[in-house]
Amino acid sequence: MNIASDIKPDRRERALAALAEKPDGVVEAIAGKAEVTPAEILEILPQGAAVIAGKDRFIDIWSEMTAWGTVLFIVHTDDIVLEAEGSLPAGSEGHGWFNIHGDSPIGGHIRKDNCASVTFVDRAFHGRRSCSVWFMNDKGSAMFKVFVRRDENRELIGDQLQKFEALRDRYAAS
Repeated sequence: MNIASDIKPDRRERALAALAEKPDGVVEAIAGKAEVTPAEILEILPQGAAVIAGKDRFIDIWSEMTAWGTVLFIVHTDDIVLEAEGSLPAGSEGHGWFNIHGDSPIGGHIRKDNCASVTFVDRAFHGRRSCSVWFMNDKGSAMFKVFVRRDENRELIGDQLQKFEALRDRYAAS
């Protein structure tokens, strides 16, 4: 799934210029500077840095990530960057929501039908490799992100990284 060719040339040029200025910066800040969406920034990352899966894969991807152990769950809006560490609980659909409850600080209700795609992001962030899964809405913003955690030496946790890469590679191949 790739919509980079759908980005209007003027928006694409602004996005490329902003990304070139700070290639390892916060995607939302880069998008804001270029007056484009975060999805448009993800679309112009180097080949393989953003692998997009269809929205129909939401439950499959979520279910697989429940076995990753403690992850970093982030909700980034204009007003807050909320970070929570915990395991992803199994979810179930009901009353128009994907409901997640369990023995984790991560819980609540996700409007799954607002998910337009799921993007596996593997890029430098402030000089260090960062791997995450972004659940994107149809407005081009992340509903939420799930990050591979780091150990005490600030290195990506090997087991989680392997699981991320395997899941990403499955969607890159399709």
